[in-house]
Amino acid sequence: MSNWLSPDLILLDPSCPLPLDLPFTAAMAEHLGVSRKQLRTLVARGLVRRVVQGVYAAAQAPTDLAFRATALCLVVSPSAVVTDRTAAWLHGIDILPRSAREVAVPVSVFQAPGTRCRRGGVVSGERMLLPEDIEEIHGLLVTSKLRTAHDLGRLLWRHDALWVLDQALALGVDFDELQDVRRYKGYRRVTQLRYLVPMADPRSESQPEAALRVHWYEAGLPKPELQFWVYDDRGVGIFRLDLALPELRFAAEYDGVEFHSSDEDSKYDDHRRTWLDESRRWTIEVFVNKDVYAPLADPGPRLRSGMEEARIRLGDATSYPR
Repeated sequence: MSNWLSPDLILLDPSCPLPLDLPFTAAMAEHLGVSRKQLRTLVARGLVRRVVQGVYAAAQAPTDLAFRATALCLVVSPSAVVTDRTAAWLHGIDILPRSAREVAVPVSVFQAPGTRCRRGGVVSGERMLLPEDIEEIHGLLVTSKLRTAHDLGRLLWRHDALWVLDQALALGVDFDELQDVRRYKGYRRVTQLRYLVPMADPRSESQPEAALRVHWYEAGLPKPELQFWVYDDRGVGIFRLDLALPELRFAAEYDGVEFHSSDEDSKYDDHRRTWLDESRRWTIEVFVNKDVYAPLADPGPRLRSGMEEARIRLGDATSYPR
């Protein structure tokens, strides 16, 4: 076994012939003396990660914009335009498929008519792009944040699509420009884009919260406040609510596995929601993954009944501070 591939490695070190801060392909690794079998071993041990399909990097390599652009330049021709999920990833919009940790993500590009790319790991296609739809990032052509948001707002499942629109606003896309979708008349699934854009909100903090917000609107509830602060008696904000109707003291929250699965998490959540109920008279409906993402998931009845319960309780809550 090579000295740099010892079993007790925590991270690759300078004795490894692979670059530690730059992306590389399997062919580049072979040229540096790392065989395909060794590369697979490094990936299996978590010492090397797949960046996109056909491109790898050491686990400690950066993930900044310049790095992502450099990685894509290894598999994208200079004449191609990066699109869709790949463009979103380059811009810093988190919308890679849920399988991305286990399966390398194909690169999506647009090629000029008649020049469809045949390279493995690159999915190319044709679409109508205006000059203002394209920008250059570190020598790489890519659809702009606005065009990327409009494309994914049409093409993705509506729960994921809203999260893209949220993030585009958070990254500085103008809401009026996001809302202007007239040029897409006749495009596939443009109806979904028109439906979702008014819901978009830069305060959104996670993909599941955005999905829950789609259910909220589909249940016919009024526009919610996102990340709404509830204050203690000293006027200090101590708890935030994912989706809230402050006038009714009704809120909906999404409990993901990452922050709501341990015993300590459960105790904190119980304490928090008991205080909100007893001290501030908030009615809280809590949802988990299956409530939002299951094929037949329909949180609507619980959302509507929760809002009705909050309305009934409202008279008893008027003497409590906000």
